[in-house]
Amino acid sequence: MSPVRIIESSHVAVPATAALPQEPIKLTAMEAVWVVLPVLQHVLLYDLGADMPRFDAILQSLRSSLAETLRSFAPLAGKLVHLEATGDFVVAESDADIGRLVEDEEHDLRVLERLVPVVDMSRLPTALLAVQATRFDGGLAVGITVHHAAWAAACRGETPSMAAAAPSFDRSLVKLPNGEELARSVLRDLAPNLPLATTPPSVVEDRTRFTRRTFTLDSPGIQRLKQQILHLGESHGLPLSRPPSVFAAVMALVWTSFARCKPSPSDNDNDDVPLFFFADVRDRLDPPVSLGYIGACLTACLAKLPRRELHSERALAAAAAAVQDEVRKMKEDPVAGHNFLRPEVTDFMDRLMLVSGSSGFRAYEVADFGWGKPRRTEPIRMNHDGQVALMRARDGSGVQVSVSMLQPVHMDEFKSHFHKLLGYSS
Repeated sequence: MSPVRIIESSHVAVPATAALPQEPIKLTAMEAVWVVLPVLQHVLLYDLGADMPRFDAILQSLRSSLAETLRSFAPLAGKLVHLEATGDFVVAESDADIGRLVEDEEHDLRVLERLVPVVDMSRLPTALLAVQATRFDGGLAVGITVHHAAWAAACRGETPSMAAAAPSFDRSLVKLPNGEELARSVLRDLAPNLPLATTPPSVVEDRTRFTRRTFTLDSPGIQRLKQQILHLGESHGLPLSRPPSVFAAVMALVWTSFARCKPSPSDNDNDDVPLFFFADVRDRLDPPVSLGYIGACLTACLAKLPRRELHSERALAAAAAAVQDEVRKMKEDPVAGHNFLRPEVTDFMDRLMLVSGSSGFRAYEVADFGWGKPRRTEPIRMNHDGQVALMRARDGSGVQVSVSMLQPVHMDEFKSHFHKLLGYSS
C-alpha cells in the first residue's frame, strides 16, 4: 500500500480584487538559470495535540489564507510563460508514523517524497505554486513548492505590513549589464530546446538513492566552534581577518567533514575540494533592490582548498578564511556569479560540496500557521552527492544542517568527523 494517498486535488482562486500585472513578467539573468533546475520544495511536519483544530478546519484555514496571500502575490499562482488564475491544492492522508518522521536523524525519503506536490518542470509552461496538506494519525504535513513566509503570516491573520515588506515583482529593479539580452543569452546556453527545460545531467542524480540525515548545532556549540576556529588560526599562523560569522563557522565545519569522509577521485591530496554556496545580493546591487522584491537575486560563490589542507590540524581555520575570502569577492563584484551553471562549477561536480539555504533562514518561525511552529521542516529536493541545506534551528538560535550523500558509509564518516570536530562523541 502506498504510504500516502491523494484524496482530493483542487484550485485556490486568486481574488478578483487582486492586482494582476498588465504585462508578462520577464525573467532576469539571475532567474533564467533556474528554469532548468528542479523547484524548491519543503515539507512542514506538525504534531496535532488535543487543543489543535480538526483537520477539516485546518484545510479551510489553509485554503482561505492562501487565497488571501494570492491577493498580493498573484503572479506566484501563475505559470512560467503565461499567467493562470489558480494555485493547485492537494489533500492527502498517510498511515506513516509522524513521530518517527519528526524525530529520526535519518530521513524516510519514501514518505517525505510523497508529502510534496509533484510539479513537472521538464516542459513549459509549468506551474509556480502547488500545496499539499497530508493528514496523519495525530499529525499534519504541509508540502509546498514556493517560499511560504507570506502565506503563513496571512494564515495567522497578520497584515502584510506586520509580516514583511510590500511584495514587488518589478524586474526593472534589478540592474544588470545588458539586462534582457543577458537573460536571453543564459536561456540560449542552458535551455536551447525550449519549451523543453531539461536539467543538466551534471546537476541532478536519482535522489531516491541518497541517504539523508539532519543534524542540529545549538548556540553554545556554535560559539565553541567559532572560538576553536580563532584559536586554530592563531596557533597555526593563519589569523582570520575578522571573527567568523555563524555562516562561515558552520561552512568550515561541514566542508572539513565532507573532505574527510569522501576519498579523492584521483587519490591526489593536492586536488582541490570545492565548496559552492549562494549569496543573496539584493542589497549589494547598484542600486540596491528592496527586501520586498519577489524573485531570485542570488550569485554563486566557489571556494577551493586542497584536500591536504582540509585534512590538516588547521583545517577549520583555513576553511573559514576561504569562505570569508569568497564573501569578500562577492561584495566586490556581486553580479559575477549570476550564471552558476558555468563549466567552472559543473566540471567539479564529482567532488564538490553544494550548500543551499542559509543559517539565518527562519523556516520554523515563518511556518507558524496559527497552531505553533512545525516540529520539523525539511527541504525535499536535494539532488547532489554532497549537498547540504541550512536553516535556523527550531529553537531560533541554533542551525539545522540537512545532508545528502549517495553512499551510506560516507554519511557515517561525515557524522563521525562532524561530531569529532565539535568535540562530541560519535
